[in-house]
Amino acid sequence: MRAPRMPRLPGPRSLAGQLFAMQAVLLALVVAGYALFTYVSDRDEARDAAGRQAMAVARSVADSPSVRAAARTADPTARLQPYALRVQHDTGVDFVTIMNPRGIRWTHPDEKQIGRRFLGHIAPAQHGRPFTETYTGTLGPSVRAVAPIEDAGHVVGLVSAGIRVEAISRRVQDQLTALLGVAAGVLALGAIGTYVINARLRRHTHGMNAAELSRMHDYHQAALHAVREGLLMLDGQYRVALVNDGGRELLGFGPRDTVVGRRVADLGLPAPLTGALLSSEPRVDEVHLTADRVIVVNTSPVSGGERRGTIVTLRDVTELQSLMGELDSERGFTQALRSQAHEAANRLHTVVSLIELGRAEEAVEFATAELELAQALTDQVVAAVSEPVLAALLLGKTAQANERGVELVVSPDSRLDDGVLPTTLPARDLVTILGNLIDNAVDAAQGGTPARVTVTVTARTRQDAELVLRVGDTGPGVDPAHADLVFRRGFSTKPAGPGGRGLGLALVRQAVHRHGGSLSVAQADGGGALFEVRLPLRVPLQGAGDTAAPADAVAGGAVSGGEA
Repeated sequence: MRAPRMPRLPGPRSLAGQLFAMQAVLLALVVAGYALFTYVSDRDEARDAAGRQAMAVARSVADSPSVRAAARTADPTARLQPYALRVQHDTGVDFVTIMNPRGIRWTHPDEKQIGRRFLGHIAPAQHGRPFTETYTGTLGPSVRAVAPIEDAGHVVGLVSAGIRVEAISRRVQDQLTALLGVAAGVLALGAIGTYVINARLRRHTHGMNAAELSRMHDYHQAALHAVREGLLMLDGQYRVALVNDGGRELLGFGPRDTVVGRRVADLGLPAPLTGALLSSEPRVDEVHLTADRVIVVNTSPVSGGERRGTIVTLRDVTELQSLMGELDSERGFTQALRSQAHEAANRLHTVVSLIELGRAEEAVEFATAELELAQALTDQVVAAVSEPVLAALLLGKTAQANERGVELVVSPDSRLDDGVLPTTLPARDLVTILGNLIDNAVDAAQGGTPARVTVTVTARTRQDAELVLRVGDTGPGVDPAHADLVFRRGFSTKPAGPGGRGLGLALVRQAVHRHGGSLSVAQADGGGALFEVRLPLRVPLQGAGDTAAPADAVAGGAVSGGEA
């Protein structure tokens, strides 16, 4: 037997519905409060007006000569009763009562009340002072005025005129009914306007209530801080509307730097990166360089009719790019070793064949010459550059260049002892700098006559110490018009390959600037291009604490500017 289903509790209303209900109630309260205030004010004002009207009628009757004359006769009622009824009818008051100074009525709307004592206060009028009061008489509660009839300075009678409170209330109710009609119309118009506005709000909030919006905001903030990738949101005027922690780090901004609200063009980013962020077209996996990072940029416009902004994502591939460079070098080493193994096998076959032919001496001479040639190259490189990482790099690049028909020569002027480079200058950056310079030089020199690349690396430990790397080639050289462009990402004089060109020298410039060095290009003496890198060196003094002594380093060489 199935268990009975529990009734489903209604969920929280949407934010738009809550706002609509609140605004409708608020508008109703305002209208009701205003109606109540108006009712009370009109009632008091109506009573004051009734009192003034009654006083005017009473004094007019009291000042009438015919009334004073009738008050002296033996039968005042005969003359005053018709007069009082006529005045009552003409002035719109509910009663006009004329009485003697003791308060005995001479006139009354109800003839049965004539001759009886007036109900109410008359003492002030008996002393010659008119007044008004609210009193309950024979006709019910009324606002009345009492005025003395004076003749030759004596009070010879009294006149009372009044308007019933019921009649005053009817006047106020008529006004209140009209006011409530107007208020109902205003409330209806306000409700319609509120409904229309809140319908738009429901569309913008997708019908979510306040709790859902608050929860979404919490998730939004947590996601922005948790995601390591950079995220930028730009508005329609290309101002930064939002940036997460990863975006600040990748673009080189600290947590206290003001970024939100600034235009992209005012952020001081590299020109190519700024151009990508300002582009109206989407960008997909574009590689850009900042001061010390290699980042991949993706941009996507925010849809919705008019331009609302742009979403930008940033990925840090600095380490990946460095590893790719090392992988390319290792791949080149592998290819060089494979080629050398092939050549070694050919030479070994030659030696074996000479021995089989009985020419052992010629076999020994041939093998010794090959060993001496390989050892001479290794000795030359190690003698000039004893720093192991750079020495291995130069040996590998020599083999690679040889496979491509280019002679790579380490200048006799090169001198870099092991242990000279400080720990602040990591080997990875040196491989990036020198490796990319040599690769560009080999590309430029390949196919020429002669095809040669010359590398010079020297270091001296003296005042204003610096490491100078020069790489030159025998290629076509660098056009002076391109001297400033050659170091920008994307610049190349060669056709773009599958992986694109124009990143090598840009990475070199980034690494050089990161270590406070300088990078320049000029024309080599024998033609081609000459690239020069100068890196300052700081070698800590033994036992000197934080004090550092400079170590000079001077190196020379040249590399092609054919590819940047």
